[in-house]
Amino acid sequence: MSLKHPHSSEADVAWRHDGVRVITSNRLDPNTAQTPGMDRKAAINFARVGAQKLWAGTVHIHPDAKTGAHHHGALESVIYVVKGRARMRWGNALEFTAEAGPGDFIYIPPWVPHQEINASRDETLECVLCRSDGEAIAVNLDIEPVEKPETVRWIDPTHPQG
Repeated sequence: MSLKHPHSSEADVAWRHDGVRVITSNRLDPNTAQTPGMDRKAAINFARVGAQKLWAGTVHIHPDAKTGAHHHGALESVIYVVKGRARMRWGNALEFTAEAGPGDFIYIPPWVPHQEINASRDETLECVLCRSDGEAIAVNLDIEPVEKPETVRWIDPTHPQG
């Protein structure tokens, strides 16, 4: 008994270019929103591979960098810590805190006010970031952060007010 391939040979040829994509680490795109104290590189988005419902890339957060309070609207975010120590604060007054290290995942639900912090004063925090949409949505909040941004504020096209 042989299984017939349900697609035509025309589709097979199209899949050569529109099928699975491998984005090697030396081909990440730094042409994405940047933040002082953070270096982002896109791997997966609409412009690079036609992704319709997600964005994925890397972020390197400089020692002691802290964002202002914000949320990402209806988007879900996942952060995977590769190297370093991440501290997250969240809640209406950023009253909750947790830390994550290498191999840990951080999930940020829609609408949750939060602040990202590199918990180390001398080591870069290296992470992989995935979002549930290709749009860069960030809503800055008028919440006094528990850990005030010191020398670096999160200011870029998606966080224009820091």
